[in-house]
Amino acid sequence: MTHRQSVPAHLANLDLNLLVTLRALLRERNVTRAARHLGVTQPAVSATLSRLRRHFGDELLVRVQGAYVLSPLAAQLAGQTEAVCAAAERLFATGRAFDPAATEREFTLLMADYPATVLGPELSRLFDREAPHAALHLQLVRETLGSGAGETIRLVDGMVSPPLGHFRTPGVASAPLFTDRWVCLVSAANPLCATTSFGIEDLARQPWVVPYHRDDGYPSAAPATRQLSALGIRPRIAVRVESYRAVPDFVAGTRRVALVPERLAAPLTSAHGLRTLDCPVPLDPLDEHLWWDASHDEDPAHTWLRDLVTRAAAGLAP
Repeated sequence: MTHRQSVPAHLANLDLNLLVTLRALLRERNVTRAARHLGVTQPAVSATLSRLRRHFGDELLVRVQGAYVLSPLAAQLAGQTEAVCAAAERLFATGRAFDPAATEREFTLLMADYPATVLGPELSRLFDREAPHAALHLQLVRETLGSGAGETIRLVDGMVSPPLGHFRTPGVASAPLFTDRWVCLVSAANPLCATTSFGIEDLARQPWVVPYHRDDGYPSAAPATRQLSALGIRPRIAVRVESYRAVPDFVAGTRRVALVPERLAAPLTSAHGLRTLDCPVPLDPLDEHLWWDASHDEDPAHTWLRDLVTRAAAGLAP
């Protein structure tokens, strides 16, 4: 289907329910899952998809090797759809007292799998207890956030990330959540475990597993490689992964080494036959913050969400 020249659409002529289905389809990339998420029948979602395809003059979901992927136009629409739906939810919630126990609002948080693993259990427990009818959409970061992070924050309710320079933009607010420290993760059979001490030179000779390292120069914006750069190490990267949780799988049983947050490494070491070693020199702590668009400051629902995330972090063990 060829994308046609669009003309301005008048709001009064639009079925705004299409937005909700469009958001579900772009998120799920699957008609059946979108229908399940919306609580409607699959034929109803299929019919709406047909209407959306006619409206945009585009396939939106394209079948590739047995699965659906977003068309270029759909990928462009995804961020706009999230922003419009979130703004509409805030608009219609304005002026009403917010009751977390009764709300059916969906909240969207963006974070990497490391803070999701650390915060997840307590956040889930508090959310279920205080807002049993609400929905939580946890979007996992799949790459290092770049200069567009400030705009990304405006498309979600909140983002959990260390403070980076490009987050310091007007209209973006933040609050500290928790601090972690970096440790070296190695296989229990790695010769480094047998030494009484090791130095920077020993680390520099090891092959490395590095999460979120872009293959476009060094150092990258990834937190781990920034730390290595501060040590004067330009590592020989043996494995690049787009997940903190995948790091132990590619360290286990090898001579590879990785730099990981201690809160993530601690529960994974015994299951993978791994050890954590203190770095030979002190590294900057890893400070995780909650970031949000300051336009949400007076929204009582958003105020509750920020408090919930902050309390989840406060409940973490030292």
